[in-house]
Amino acid sequence: MFADFWEESELCARKAYFLTSWRKLFVRYAGIMDKLDRAILAELQIDGRISATALAAKIGLSVAPCHRRIRELERTGIITGYQAVIAADRVGLGFEALVFVTLKDRAQLKDFELAVEKVDLIVDAQRLFGEPDFLLRVFAEDLSHYQRVYDDVLVGLPGVEKLTSTIVMRNIKERAVIPV
Repeated sequence: MFADFWEESELCARKAYFLTSWRKLFVRYAGIMDKLDRAILAELQIDGRISATALAAKIGLSVAPCHRRIRELERTGIITGYQAVIAADRVGLGFEALVFVTLKDRAQLKDFELAVEKVDLIVDAQRLFGEPDFLLRVFAEDLSHYQRVYDDVLVGLPGVEKLTSTIVMRNIKERAVIPV
């Protein structure tokens, strides 16, 4: 009787290992996620500091498998990090501008991108199709500080032909990393 239980238990463990291994391969190579993975991602986006225990309870999974799934989502690059969302005005950066950038030519594209990455007050940068070439999200203390950033930093970025700034009146929806 004990031998039957042992064989059945071992068979269940092998099946679980096999299914877990296949699931990992699907997530890694095909980007396939199941409902539990998506539930984990949804909850972590709302509260990145939630404990694995609380998260497991919310999505209806035990702690160990929940924790394994989180680690797998991190390892495969689906979860790329955790961060605090900061009120820019509370840290002295109450002015925000969207800056459209047109380059003179594509020869300095990489130099421009590398230079943008080094400027802390540029918190988002997207390369666009068509004209303009880039959209930058820039924070400053106030309008006069932004003017100094514009004149001293933005104009001097490699390959810049034209800059067009738009001042943000109010953010309706955002999730940004703010330099502090």
